Amino acid sequence: MKKLRNLDYFILVPYIVLCVFGIIMVYSSSADYYIINGVRATSYLFRQMAYTMVGILVAGIVFSLKLSKLRSPTFLKTFAVLMLISFIYLIFFGTEINGAKGWISLGPVNIQPAEVAKVFLTLYLADMLSKHNDRLTADPKKYYRAPLTMVFVFVLAIFLQHDMGGATINFAIALIIFFASGIDYRKGIGTILLGVSGFMFVILPLLSRINVNTKNYMLQRIVGFAHPFELAKGAGNQLVNSYYALGNGGVFGVGLGNSIQKKGYLPEANTDFIMAVVSEELGLVTVSLILILLLVIVGRTIWLGIHAQQMYETLVCYGIATYLTVQTVFNIGGVTGILPITGVTFPFISYGGSSMLVLSVAMGIILNISASVQRERVATLQLIKEN
Repeated sequence: MKKLRNLDYFILVPYIVLCVFGIIMVYSSSADYYIINGVRATSYLFRQMAYTMVGILVAGIVFSLKLSKLRSPTFLKTFAVLMLISFIYLIFFGTEINGAKGWISLGPVNIQPAEVAKVFLTLYLADMLSKHNDRLTADPKKYYRAPLTMVFVFVLAIFLQHDMGGATINFAIALIIFFASGIDYRKGIGTILLGVSGFMFVILPLLSRINVNTKNYMLQRIVGFAHPFELAKGAGNQLVNSYYALGNGGVFGVGLGNSIQKKGYLPEANTDFIMAVVSEELGLVTVSLILILLLVIVGRTIWLGIHAQQMYETLVCYGIATYLTVQTVFNIGGVTGILPITGVTFPFISYGGSSMLVLSVAMGIILNISASVQRERVATLQLIKEN
């Protein structure tokens, strides 16, 4: 296959390495806890292996497609309708898990539409805004109306599922794509600064006044962030035990499989807080290496966006780079107590089928765009030589 000649190893190798490391850490973070509770230690290991293998297969399929297939009006409209139906179902009929109604059970697999929305919004907005790029400046209200409405509906629907992290990440993806499409930066940056200022000077001082015994799920996470040790047996439990894991691990860790906190003390040790276990067992050095691998993927994705000749490809690259960056920052911020816990997983490392499949689709898209950029560069160089 000719396309394989243009396979981007700056994307592929870190992606595979992170996936394999994720399988190891999912097993390490879950085995002891499930043995203690009489569950087979390898159950999550085999599931994560299956998710990863299917994810890599899906990435290969997406890589082999023509990019025009992802821009098909029929595909995007059908995708949008399915997403909206899934959101309506979750809001009115969804089962609450850990305070959020974000999962649809399909037999052995639980689908999380808020995860799928990250890729859908990227593809949809990139297509809409690149199609009308020349006309956006002339009549912005007309051509921004439909994509802005879609973003508003999606973000609101995800927020109503009590998924603050998912809503924020989807909003961030949309914001960056709008900026990259040519929207007035002064107005956009002004709005962001106003929002940040409001958070810093209004919201944060109010945190100390929130009733620490609040039953509201999202407020519990904020209160747990503000008063972790005061609520060590409740809303602050995850963060306190994450602190213990980070402190115990130090620079080099206590050794693979030797975490104390994963043995029932740290909730969600194999999902949201898996990086706390990584830090405890393998130390700050390994965490830094993982972040470097993600930085390589994000940096390469941004580079591809800059060098792509098609606006559509540029916007898709920026959207996926934002997805990976914001999700990583939110997860690490929650684990270290820098940000409130948002319930988002760490890319490629945390346990989860929806997350792995969506991330793999994103990697397949980036590999596809990279092959396209490489072909265009070769064609341009040949034209230069001929002239």
